[in-house]
Amino acid sequence: MVDSQYYLPNDIGISALDCSEAFRLLSPQEKMYAHYLSRASWYGGLVVLLQTSPESANIFVLLQRIFRKQTPAQLEQVATAAGLSSEEYQAFLVYAAGLYANMGNYKSFGDTKFIPNLPKDKLKALVWASQAFQEQPAEMEALWDSCSCLLYSLENRQKQLGLGDKGITTYFSGNCCLEDAELAQKFLDSKKLSAYNTRLFKKEDGGKACYEVRLASAVQKDCAVDGECESCCGSFSFEDKEFTVKRGDYSRVMEKVCYYLEKARAYAANENQRKMLEEYTRSFTLGSIDAHKEGSRYWIKDKGPIVESYIGFIESYRDPFGSRGEFEGFVAVVNKAMSERFAKLVSSAEVLLPELPWPQEFEKDAFLKPDFTSLDVLTFAGSGIPAGINIPNYDDIRQTEGFKNVSLGNVLAVAYATQKEKLTFLEEGDKDLFIKWKGPSFEVQVGLHELLGHGSGKLFVQDDMGKFNFDQSKVINPETGEPVSSWYRGSETWDSKFSTIASSYEECRAECVGLYLCLNKQVLSIFGHEGQDADDVVYINWLSMVRAGLLGLEFYTPESKRWRQAHMQARFVILRVLLEAGEGLVGLEEVTGEDGKPDAQITLDRSKIPTVGKNAIHRFLCKLQVFKSTADVEGGRAFYDKYSTVSDTGAHNFLRLRETVLLRKEARKMFVQANTRISGMEMTLF
Repeated sequence: MVDSQYYLPNDIGISALDCSEAFRLLSPQEKMYAHYLSRASWYGGLVVLLQTSPESANIFVLLQRIFRKQTPAQLEQVATAAGLSSEEYQAFLVYAAGLYANMGNYKSFGDTKFIPNLPKDKLKALVWASQAFQEQPAEMEALWDSCSCLLYSLENRQKQLGLGDKGITTYFSGNCCLEDAELAQKFLDSKKLSAYNTRLFKKEDGGKACYEVRLASAVQKDCAVDGECESCCGSFSFEDKEFTVKRGDYSRVMEKVCYYLEKARAYAANENQRKMLEEYTRSFTLGSIDAHKEGSRYWIKDKGPIVESYIGFIESYRDPFGSRGEFEGFVAVVNKAMSERFAKLVSSAEVLLPELPWPQEFEKDAFLKPDFTSLDVLTFAGSGIPAGINIPNYDDIRQTEGFKNVSLGNVLAVAYATQKEKLTFLEEGDKDLFIKWKGPSFEVQVGLHELLGHGSGKLFVQDDMGKFNFDQSKVINPETGEPVSSWYRGSETWDSKFSTIASSYEECRAECVGLYLCLNKQVLSIFGHEGQDADDVVYINWLSMVRAGLLGLEFYTPESKRWRQAHMQARFVILRVLLEAGEGLVGLEEVTGEDGKPDAQITLDRSKIPTVGKNAIHRFLCKLQVFKSTADVEGGRAFYDKYSTVSDTGAHNFLRLRETVLLRKEARKMFVQANTRISGMEMTLF
């Protein structure tokens, strides 16, 4: 029997992201704009297959060819004739849906591989019996041969994404290790090149390591880019190693993205949108992150659009080193009622920010009021769909020019709906309350997390000219009582400096801000919660976080001692912090379930949240911000790793609890998205 974490169950939850009403209210011009942006996003999303595993793209093509020739209902008849049971055919459909939903054969949330939950010979029989195979047997057999072994392989290294012997990654060639990634980052910094849109390939030449950095671009030949004094491409010697920088990674896909962005530009609502799409096109044509930054600047200026979109190499969660962005493109339509609440939160931000537990000098010089809207997703191309987003991820822009916050309303509406019988690890008395308030409390948490979590805090920087953005002689480190003694220099960024822990550390900081500020009555009132309801929202928000910390153990791999999901690592860290606070705030007990199997129970003393809980998060959050502001990688890593450690010693046996979590886990839901089609003069949604 294969461990259940490596396949998707036949009864996996599937939810439709409904945006029909929002789309219906769009003007014909807005519908065309949304349509072409969606096309650009879907084509760009194909890059994720190439960023995930060597076999993902070929599995995708195999499935596409099968489904283009026959509907699922027609295929079911073929499957039955080929000897598959109804359960085996269902397992095939679930696997196919999983591959499309994750844009690859590794889970976007957790980074573990999943394989079909039916025998390999049965899947082969279905492929061979398909109409696609009957029409093109040689091509289909070649496709099968190219991916079938890896499709089912669960060798240790292939069980999860990772670098070197820790797992699989296609951001790097298979012979790269952490030291190669670190050296490449130093090289990129020296050339003032961002890693966001790159991949790294290593080869040996006469016993000497040579590295090839590939930039994602439609253009394949070397050429200078506007604003560059010389081309960034070419061959360079760095620390006695040879580096070559080339354009043209994913070139055919990037061509398609640029084509549809140009189509969308004709339907843009204003000059900011037109300039934004022009710069994005330049970025994807030439492989220029500077152009993408320019596009992001226009995007920030485009306040309150009816159709919102962002596209590019965005989140670095899945790069094992933490610097390269996964391609992502989304198109969404504004939800006016919900957006009004977020606008009120933005208006209150300058009052709320001083409540955070770090000194004023550690906060941005001025709060740049962002757009904060609730959107219904039409298209989200990438490996997974979040509930909220704070972008752009470029620190230099966020610190001084601004950012936008997005809450995805139709994702929130269905993602966290839970059946009572599937609610694990809670006391019976908490379950009804949890079901009632989970959605509203998560809405509050997402708002605070994105706006005041990711949107807060200052990075101390000394630029290339030697100029500081803080007063060295006056700013005191509150943890040491001494003047600040470290900072970011030149082209160093949060991601490049903190690398492998940057994503999780930042998610933890943002989650803590949400927990801390949800205690504020003004915040709760903005979201329409008063009196006892407000108290219940706070309680369920904190209880959700504690439970999520326990559930997070599913995403830890004991063999490599690695976390595979940034948010879940962050929530486990918060659980540890709240357990450490003591005084009966949080209880975590191993018990035996009604089925006689191992179980666990979480308790939270709601009366102690405003005192013991708040004090614990206050201390922890201040330390997180100080390490981040001062670029203290050594101190920050040691601090964060201490709470991230999963062991069988101490007050709680977390390794044993992990087995219990795996025993009782519920598979993450998959989303079905809408699509658009031009029929004559009409734009239809289906």
